[in-house]
Amino acid sequence: MNDEATGGRGSAPVARSEDLLVRTPAQFKALGHPLRHRIVNVLRQRPATLGELTSALDASKGTIGYHLRVLREAGLVRLVHTRQVRGGTEQYFDLVSAAFRLDTGAVVGAEFLINAALTELAPAGDDEVELTVLRQAFLTREEARELVGRIEEFAARPYRSDGSRGDAYGLLLSLHRTDTPTLPAGEEEGV
Repeated sequence: MNDEATGGRGSAPVARSEDLLVRTPAQFKALGHPLRHRIVNVLRQRPATLGELTSALDASKGTIGYHLRVLREAGLVRLVHTRQVRGGTEQYFDLVSAAFRLDTGAVVGAEFLINAALTELAPAGDDEVELTVLRQAFLTREEARELVGRIEEFAARPYRSDGSRGDAYGLLLSLHRTDTPTLPAGEEEGV
C-alpha cells in the first residue's frame, strides 16, 4: 500500500516498519521542533485524523496541518487511509515506524536526543516520585546489549486506549561507556 492509500471504514491497518534510521537533515529538522515532536508522540498511540490531532494538541488545523506536512516530507509520518464522512474525506496519519534510531554516522547525537526529551518533560506534580536517576553500572558489552534489549521490549508494549496502562512516560535510554578512571587495586578503607 502506498503513502496515499485509501480504504473504507474496515480497511486493514498498515503495519509500521520496525525501526527508521534518522539520518537526513530534513528528518532532524522535523523532529527538532517541539510541536512536531509532540505530534510524533501522540501518533505513537494509534493513527489519527487532523481533527483528532488538533483536539489532542490544542492547536489550529492550519498549524497541525503544516507540521504534519513537514513530518510527511521528511518521511516520518504517512497517510495510511482515508474514508468518506458527511460529504468530506477524513485522512488518517500514522508514523512510518515503531521506533526512530539515530544513524551512527549522524553528526548530531546524544545532544539532539537530550534536547528532544527536555522539550517533552511535563512539570512534576507534588504527588509524583522523582524518576530521573543518574547512575553508573559496570557491565560487559553483552550485558549492556541485553539490558537495552529488555528495556526496549518493555517500552514497545502496545498502547491501550482504555487507560489501563497509565500515563505516558518518556524513556531516554543512554547506555554509554563513561570516562571514569579505575582505582588501583588496594585495601578498602572503612569496610
